[in-house]
Amino acid sequence: MKKTFLALTLFIGLFVRADEGMWFLMFIDRLNQRDMEKLGLQLTAEEIYSVNHSSLKDAVVQFNGGCTAELISSQGLVLTNHHCGYNAIAELSTPEKNHLIDGFWASSKEAELKPKSLFVRFFVRMDDVSKRILGKVNDAMSEADRDKTIKQEIALIEKEQSEGGKYVVSVRSFFQGNEFYYFVFQDYKDVRLVGTPPSSIGKFGGDTDNWEWPRHTGDFSMFRIYADANGNPAEYSPNNVPLAPKVHLKVNIKGINEGDFAMILGFPGRTNRWLPSAGIEQNVKYAYPAWVEASKTSMDAMKRYMDEDDKINLDYASKYAGIANYWKNRQGMIDALTKFQTTKTKAANEADFEQWAQKRKNRKEYGNVVSTINNYYAATNEKARHDNYLSNLLRASELAVISRTLGSKLLDFDKAMATANGTEKESSGNNGESIVQTMLQTLDEFYDKLSLPVEKDILMNGIWLYITKAAYPLPASFDSPDAISQRVATILSKTAFSNPDLLRAHVRGETRIDVSKDPLFMLSQELIAHLSATKPEIVQLQADFSRAYRKLVKGMRESGLSEVQYPDANSTMRLTYGTVSALPDDKRNDAKINYYTTLQGTINKYKPGNEEFDLPERLIELNKTADFGEYADKNGYMPVNFLTNNDITGGNSGSPVLNAKGELIGLAFDGNIEAMAGDVIFDDQLQKTINVDIRYVLFLIDKFSEARHLVDEMTIVR
Repeated sequence: MKKTFLALTLFIGLFVRADEGMWFLMFIDRLNQRDMEKLGLQLTAEEIYSVNHSSLKDAVVQFNGGCTAELISSQGLVLTNHHCGYNAIAELSTPEKNHLIDGFWASSKEAELKPKSLFVRFFVRMDDVSKRILGKVNDAMSEADRDKTIKQEIALIEKEQSEGGKYVVSVRSFFQGNEFYYFVFQDYKDVRLVGTPPSSIGKFGGDTDNWEWPRHTGDFSMFRIYADANGNPAEYSPNNVPLAPKVHLKVNIKGINEGDFAMILGFPGRTNRWLPSAGIEQNVKYAYPAWVEASKTSMDAMKRYMDEDDKINLDYASKYAGIANYWKNRQGMIDALTKFQTTKTKAANEADFEQWAQKRKNRKEYGNVVSTINNYYAATNEKARHDNYLSNLLRASELAVISRTLGSKLLDFDKAMATANGTEKESSGNNGESIVQTMLQTLDEFYDKLSLPVEKDILMNGIWLYITKAAYPLPASFDSPDAISQRVATILSKTAFSNPDLLRAHVRGETRIDVSKDPLFMLSQELIAHLSATKPEIVQLQADFSRAYRKLVKGMRESGLSEVQYPDANSTMRLTYGTVSALPDDKRNDAKINYYTTLQGTINKYKPGNEEFDLPERLIELNKTADFGEYADKNGYMPVNFLTNNDITGGNSGSPVLNAKGELIGLAFDGNIEAMAGDVIFDDQLQKTINVDIRYVLFLIDKFSEARHLVDEMTIVR
């Protein structure tokens, strides 16, 4: 594996606090090993990451593209967060068998449930291809030509490393295009639900406690990976067998203490630690406020109906939870970045850079970097506001994106039927009846989980907010709020998408609809096109900004002016290490030291019948009798959640929290709102990771859910 001296030198940089950083696994031997050992690590770098031998990284997977999970048995048992499995659990639920509300535990492997679409991704290896890719470009190129050349080389590398399609390969840019690495993955698509606690445990505290500490949430769910008889990835089949993984994690129930070593492996989604000061200001004043307001508008539209109808509540539970999570996150970001004057801190750092850049030897390459960046943000502040109103409307409204979803499928259906019924029928091999049945099934699935009254309100309210608040140029047909409001009302009354039976008649050939001319289809196209439309002058500013941002990061690393010496997160596997770590004492927490919470603390929050703080009677009874089995702490209480000072972000949800020996002690699931600015700047005093104690997980599986057979699968360290 190549490790050039230059790359290592740049990576090592300045001394960084042990709890800060999302580190590449291939560099931990040279960059992190000594610091980790000082904190208590008892593993070698090779035991954590190895290409040629089994290592800890083989027990950690990306879960369904957006979370992390870990293997905890020799039979493919996978543990992740409840909120990571939420979509699959909701899909497998019905009003009669509501696994979200009631929980679910498979009594045998045959009873495990297969959702339609769920996969896990194993990380196989990575390597540095910076020299190869950057050798194809030069500073004389335009940004467009540079991007095109890089994409072409990336395509070649991904094809070369895929081994004929056996692996998924992704080449990613780091440090804003100054380095490139490829990552090799292997996907398994037969993943089945094994168990989940009821949402009153898995989602205890709801939106009120989200991002808050002290926390009392049993945020976990359990799945199993299946493979063919040879252990290879395979589409779902009843003949598939549980995967025998290369490595599964031992589960340690001895307990934890403040100061214990804690390491997290996972797939953090996105950070912006290198973001310039003007970019932070744009987010705080323009982008995030629009995001918050647009999210709240769509949430309110859903909630009115969810509170009145159990089926709607189930159908929209996952979407509502996802929007609510980011709604609170973005407001927390606004508050934290404002409170800690992050823009001012970054601006001071850039002023130091500007002085360095104006030195004669640096002026040619770096002299205009900061001014170019600031010009870009000044010109795009209103566009950022506009884009966040509109993008959140498109994210929340199924009708707003109908041209890309159901509408697109109907157009494809019409083309397929024309072929099947035309002169190309024999050569094409199309079966008209089969195409009809497939499309009818697609319609049934789409409308089964969709409430037209809900969707109409989301669209109407979202568009009203957008056109009254976004100062950036609106689509040409959006003349005024009153005009567009009337227009949307008319569209919703006339569109075929408001009449599923009419669409079914079209599919069966009983009537004829020109989908491309449908008024809602056309409105959807207009909204999507307007979001992606960019003025020519902005296109040039974006190109200038991309070049300047790349040079800013390069110069910051070269000059040693930045404390950040690791690349931003981008859904590639990273390692973060630190310790079990307390916050200052909090009267809301009954724990003796404010780094853990207890089941009694959970009971103290109990509000019968409350959507967020209700609890099952069985859990209350187990606490009353102290029937905790072998999972109680040595001091007698039942632990629930605990804090570490690890550096994580979205995508780390479900990540394993490991002790000094690489044994599982918990699952990461949240951060604390005091350090919500963490995606931009790390606060070594306040930033914490909130984790589910593995003892609470096993207690809930064994004592609460009576699924002891699953605990018996695991390798328990007592």
